[in-house]
Amino acid sequence: MSRQDDRRFLIRAYELAARVEPTAVSPNPRVGCVLVKNNRILSSQAHTRFGQAHAEAKALRVAGARAKGATAYLTLEPCVSFTGKKTSSCAAALIAAGIKRVVCLDRDPNPRVRGKGLSQLKGAGIAITRLNIDRDPEALNRGFYSRMRRFRPWVILKSALSIDGKAAAATGQSRWITGPSARAAVLALRAEVDAILVGAGTVLTDNPVLSAHGAGKNPLRVVLAGRRRLPARARVFDSSAQTIVYKARTRTALLAAMKDLSRRGVGTLLVEGGPTVHAAFLRAGLVDEARVFIAPKLLSGCDDPNAAPTLKTPKLSRLGADWLIEGVV
Repeated sequence: MSRQDDRRFLIRAYELAARVEPTAVSPNPRVGCVLVKNNRILSSQAHTRFGQAHAEAKALRVAGARAKGATAYLTLEPCVSFTGKKTSSCAAALIAAGIKRVVCLDRDPNPRVRGKGLSQLKGAGIAITRLNIDRDPEALNRGFYSRMRRFRPWVILKSALSIDGKAAAATGQSRWITGPSARAAVLALRAEVDAILVGAGTVLTDNPVLSAHGAGKNPLRVVLAGRRRLPARARVFDSSAQTIVYKARTRTALLAAMKDLSRRGVGTLLVEGGPTVHAAFLRAGLVDEARVFIAPKLLSGCDDPNAAPTLKTPKLSRLGADWLIEGVV
């Protein structure tokens, strides 16, 4: 098999995995597998749902006896058996099927697997090739890599601001700063993450339900309450999803909360709280990514976000590393 063919089949495996919704397999990683023999694809599969067969097992089942002597292209090192694991070893399945060669994009960051799967394959006489392509293996499973390496979720800070830098009106209200399209994008983002976090202030002021509102699976809801009491009838405690409350007020307590979420299988966390919560995460060095939505409104001195003065046909220009938004009120 040529290097070009190896790249082509490995990219196909990557693209298969990338089509899977991250929350469908979480806390497991998204993985793709392509089985090739005589330069022809026998089967191509991805792990599509947590608790179900892994990509390798599905691909081997489709290929059947034809898999003997084939090459397996994998986006991640095949798993091995360990205490508490629910599914069987994919490394053992590849060996039993008579696979002669494995081309792998990356080693598994899970310390209980890392290196062991490839080592078992090599010990069984299977040729191993680690191949880099123009696809980032970590980008495919940011939450999984973060949990395994840093023992905390991949944190996405989300903020909605007016053009004069306000996250809420003078009354504390923040519904709605942005318009329908931006809110739809936020709901889609919620459906892509394992959990969403706000502070007690957001619960008390806006009483949000923190769901995906039909855009996909509802995430786990997390509230940083500190010493503030939360109403038992707050919508964040309804039956649409599970809610966890942490009394985290210090950096140490916040780090402990992140570690606990990681243990619960939360790989991606969307932080939607207000400025106080955002500042706490930034000070603790816990923000990995930011999504900032900016509405063409002027909230300074305004009591209601929906009645704020708005720019007509705003114009956006880039000035070096900065951005200029201008328009007529």
